[in-house]
Amino acid sequence: MTLRGNWSYPTTIKFGAGRVTELAEHCRAAGIARPLLVTDKALAGLPITARALDILKAGGLGRAVFSEVDPNPHEGNMEAGIAAYKAGGHDGVIGFGGGSALDLGKMIALMADQTVSVWDLEDIGDSWTRADADRIAPIIAVPTTAGTGSEVGRAGVLTDARTHRKKIIFHPKLMPTVTICDPELTVGMPRSITAGTGMDAFAHCLEAFCSPHYHPMSQGIALEGLRLVNEYLPRAYAVPDDLDARAQVMSAAAMGAVAFQKGLGAIHSLSHPVGAVYGTHHGTTNAVVMPMVLDFNRPAIEDRLARAAAYLGIGGGFDGFRARVIELRALLGIPETLTALGVGRDRLDELTAMALEDPSCAGNPVAMTRQNTHALFESCL
Repeated sequence: MTLRGNWSYPTTIKFGAGRVTELAEHCRAAGIARPLLVTDKALAGLPITARALDILKAGGLGRAVFSEVDPNPHEGNMEAGIAAYKAGGHDGVIGFGGGSALDLGKMIALMADQTVSVWDLEDIGDSWTRADADRIAPIIAVPTTAGTGSEVGRAGVLTDARTHRKKIIFHPKLMPTVTICDPELTVGMPRSITAGTGMDAFAHCLEAFCSPHYHPMSQGIALEGLRLVNEYLPRAYAVPDDLDARAQVMSAAAMGAVAFQKGLGAIHSLSHPVGAVYGTHHGTTNAVVMPMVLDFNRPAIEDRLARAAAYLGIGGGFDGFRARVIELRALLGIPETLTALGVGRDRLDELTAMALEDPSCAGNPVAMTRQNTHALFESCL
């Protein structure tokens, strides 16, 4: 594999196979002497996590780990992580894993020494200014999936366990100081996670590309990210040890997270409440609702997606693009409906209200109302 580089957009990124071996030196460069590695329960016992901890220990930085991270992390996980952080006298966080671990690692680094509530820092207006920036611990991100892009973002998603609502917590200093993107770490992912996280990256790029807001830089990044996922995700799924394919999808994941500062839309405003209420995998849920949202938004995005289809080498304009999404879902074993994920009609009113409260809906090309959003959920069943 020859895909390797050092990038400085939007943060310092060390990209390439085997670069996890640099973890200890990047901790020291970030001023971290006693890192807490935050990962999820499934990863905690795997060889890639043991290897990362061995690298830290060999570098004189200990091998402390916190793994009580649920698939949709909530404030209880955060409070437990903060307790472990303080008990160990740690001075920085390594987020190691998928979006859940990276986001929770950010929350621990943010809230370990604050006096305000985490909910006071929800991404609304200038709420982030309520935090004491000097008390935010340094963060290093090491993604082991290729989807969420949290490794290049200034926010984390945390579920309010009382209301089952996912909230975006933002602060500029949540941007990791250093990100290590090592595609070798993604090789052992279950195929369903490869599929779901890859389609999450596709959804980020798609919704950013379709967002009506003006941001031409994000527009270009989103378009190339779509191409990379379309071309390389089926290869990564079919041949798990294809490092070039893994690297390209990992690149697209970071690109999607950079691009969606332009905006997200109905795909995410539907999937966030479904994930919070039913515990579904976020990227898989995005993929399930994607064709229905395309239909919903067609009047506003048809010409734009026709141009995207041409760039991706897909014939047939909007219809061809939509058909390719259906084809990708079939290739990757993605369910066709929310019903297959356990979603029933009995909670559609609640899900509709939650979707309209989700900040993602503000970036949708078609205005979302109670009536059309409820109908959109119905079409996904």
